[in-house]
Amino acid sequence: MDGFDDAGVFFSDNFSESQAGDGGNNMAIKKQLREFLRDFHPQGNFTYKYRDQIKNNYLRNEFYVEVSLNDLTSFNAELAEKIRKTPGDVLPLFEEAAKEVADEVTRPRSEGNPDDVQSMQVTLCSTEVGSNMRHLSSDSVSKLVKIPGIIVAATGIKAKATTITIQCRSCRNTIPNLGIQPGFNGYMLPRKCNTEQAGRPSCPLDPYFIMPDKCKCVDFQSMKLQETPDSVPHGEMPRHCSLYLERSLVEKAVPGNRVNILGIYCIRKQNKAGKGSQRGAVGVRDPYIRVLGIEVMTDGPGRASGHIVFTGEEEERFRRMAAEPRIYERITKSIAPSIYGSDDIKRAIACLLFGGSRKRLPDGLIRRGDINVLLLGDPGTAKSQLLKFVERVAPICVYTSGKGSSAAGLTASVMRDHSRNGGFVVEGGAMVLADGGVVCIDEFDKMKEDDRVAIHEAMEQQTISIAKAGITTTLNSRCSVLAAANSVCGRWDDTKGEENIDFMPTILSRFDTIFIVKDVHDEQRDSTLARHVMGIHINASADKAEEGELSVAELKRYISFCRSRCGPRLEEEAAKKLNDEYVLVRRGHRDAEEEGGRLAIPITVRQLEAIIRMSESLAKMELKPFASITHVNEAIRLFKVSTLSSAKSGELAGAEGFTTEEDQETIGKIEKQLKRRFAVGSQVSEHSILSDFEKQQYNNKMVQKVIHAMVGRGELAYRMQRRMLYRLK
Repeated sequence: MDGFDDAGVFFSDNFSESQAGDGGNNMAIKKQLREFLRDFHPQGNFTYKYRDQIKNNYLRNEFYVEVSLNDLTSFNAELAEKIRKTPGDVLPLFEEAAKEVADEVTRPRSEGNPDDVQSMQVTLCSTEVGSNMRHLSSDSVSKLVKIPGIIVAATGIKAKATTITIQCRSCRNTIPNLGIQPGFNGYMLPRKCNTEQAGRPSCPLDPYFIMPDKCKCVDFQSMKLQETPDSVPHGEMPRHCSLYLERSLVEKAVPGNRVNILGIYCIRKQNKAGKGSQRGAVGVRDPYIRVLGIEVMTDGPGRASGHIVFTGEEEERFRRMAAEPRIYERITKSIAPSIYGSDDIKRAIACLLFGGSRKRLPDGLIRRGDINVLLLGDPGTAKSQLLKFVERVAPICVYTSGKGSSAAGLTASVMRDHSRNGGFVVEGGAMVLADGGVVCIDEFDKMKEDDRVAIHEAMEQQTISIAKAGITTTLNSRCSVLAAANSVCGRWDDTKGEENIDFMPTILSRFDTIFIVKDVHDEQRDSTLARHVMGIHINASADKAEEGELSVAELKRYISFCRSRCGPRLEEEAAKKLNDEYVLVRRGHRDAEEEGGRLAIPITVRQLEAIIRMSESLAKMELKPFASITHVNEAIRLFKVSTLSSAKSGELAGAEGFTTEEDQETIGKIEKQLKRRFAVGSQVSEHSILSDFEKQQYNNKMVQKVIHAMVGRGELAYRMQRRMLYRLK
C-alpha cells in the first residue's frame, strides 16, 4: 500500500474499450512495430527503408517518419488492420517504437546530451482511394479515414501543451507531467487539493493553476476542408470539416490547395454557441479530423489530374486517338453537340479546355498558359448552354453568375473565425478553388465595375494578392476564364456600334478571343436550326442521345491526360511564320494610318501571346511536343474570325481603346464645342445639337458618343422624355 495516499490526479476513461489488461498486449504490438521500422525492406531491395529514413531525418533535425500503410500491410496485415480500426491506441506505441529505433540508429550522438532522444512523429500515407466526406458517419468515429478535398481556410500556428505541471495556490503543492490527449481535447483541472498538512486549513475549491514555464508544447494548426466540387450533388451546398494538424504537418498546405487527408475521425465538445436546447447540449459532439498524413496534389498545369489514375489500356487508346489526323475535328464536334452551329466558338472553347504551356522565365516571371474567352451578344444564342457544357466537361470547374458574384466571392476574403479565439482566416473564392481548371462567369456584364476590376490580376498574373486585417499573402489562381455577356441594350444594335459594349479596355484586352454572337435572320439557317431543335426534343428520351464522336466522360479524361502529359513549345519555323505575320499586320495598320484610313484593332504583344497559347493548345490536343506551322495558321485564323473581325467591323472600335488619334482629336473638339454651346444650368434640345454639328460636317455617331460619355460622367442629364439635355457641371 506504499504510495497509496500520495497526491495525484485520478480519472476514468469511459470511452476506451478495454480498461485494463492491455499492458502485455501493448508491449507485443510495440515490439512488432519496432521490428517493422528496423527490418522492413521493399521486395527485391535490400535497403532498410524506414531505418534509413529515421536516421536521415533525425540528423537533419526533422523529427518525423512517414510510413506507408501498404508497406505495413505487406509486413503484417493484422497490425495494419489494427491501426485502421484503433489508430488512437496504436499510434502512441508507434511513436515510442520510432523513438527507440531513432535512439539505436543515431548513436553515438555528439550534440547536446547523448542520452536525450527527441520524440519522433509518425505520419501515414496510403495509395488507397479516399471516401467521400458525405459518407462519414458515427461508425467512422475513432477510425482511420482518407478524404480528398480543398483547403479553404487556415489559422496561424499556435502552441498546444502535451504535458503540463500544475500547482496549488494555497499550499504550493506541485503535480508534475500530466499528459494531455492529442487533438482539440483539453484538460479538466482537479477541483480539490488532496494535500493535508497538520495545523493548516484545507485548500479552497479550484486551487490549481498551470505553470507555463514547466509545460511541454508542440506546434498545431487548424484548417477547414471543403469537399471537392465534383463530389457535391447537384443543387447542394459543399460540406466542410475541421482539421487538426500538429508538429511536422503544419504549414504543409495553404488555402486553395487540393489535398488528400489521412487521419482519425474524432469528436469534441460542442461550442457554447447554439439556440435553446442545443446550447452546449450534453452528449452532442462536433466532428473533426486529427490529421496523420496530408498529400498535396501536384502543382502546375497537371494539377487537375493529380488524383486521376490512367490504366495502361486507356493510355494506349488516348495515344492512338491523338495520332489520328482528324482529332481536332472530333474534339470540336464533341463539344456541346446538341447546340447547332457556332463551330469557331467551339474550336476556341476546345483550345481553352486544353490550354497552352505555362512558362517560368529565368528572371522568375511567369507567362500564363491559360486561355480566356469572352462570348458577347444577343440572348438566345446558347451562350449559357456552352458555359454549362464546359462546367460538365472540364476536370476542375466553378460556375458562377455575374449578379450573384462579388469581388471577395470570386477572389478571396479575410474572415473573422469566431469558433477559435476570433482570429482572422483567409477563405479562397471561386478563382482559387478552380486553380488548374476553368471559371465560367455567366452574365458578365451584370457584375459591378468594382468587382470586375478585382479579377484583373487573377486573369493576367494568375495570382490573388491580399493585404487585409494584418494578413498579407498571395494565393494561386491558375485558371482559364470563360465569360458570357449581353450588350448594353440587351440585343445587339448595329446602329450604335461601340455603344453596345459597357466594358473597360483593361478587362477586354485580357481576353485572348472575343466573339460577337449575333442572332442573324436567315430563312435557310432558321429552318435547319428548327429541324435540329425538333430532332433533339423528339429523341430526348431515347437511349441514343445526341452525342458527338466522344462522350463527355471520355472527353473529360482525354483533357486530363493531355494536360498532365504534354507541354508543347513553338517550332523554329512556326515562330518565324508568326513573327512575319505579326510584322505584316503591324505594317498594314501603319500604311492604313498614313493613308488616313480608320485603324482597326492593332495586334499588340498581348494578342501575339494569345495566338502562341492557342497554337500550343492545338499541339497539345495531338500530344505533340512542338507546335507546327499548321497549328499557328489555325490559331491565326481563329484569332481573325473572333477579335479581329469584331474590331474591323467597327463593333469593338473605341470600346477597347482602339480608336485612332484622329478620332480622339475629333471627340475632344466636339466636347469643347458642346461645353461652349450651353452654360451650366441651361438646357438645349438634343435634336438641335445634332443638326448643328451635322452642318459643321461632324459625324452624327461621334456626337452621340460624346453626349453618351458626358451623360455617363454626370456632366449632362436628359430631361423631358430624353428630348432635352440639361448641363449639370
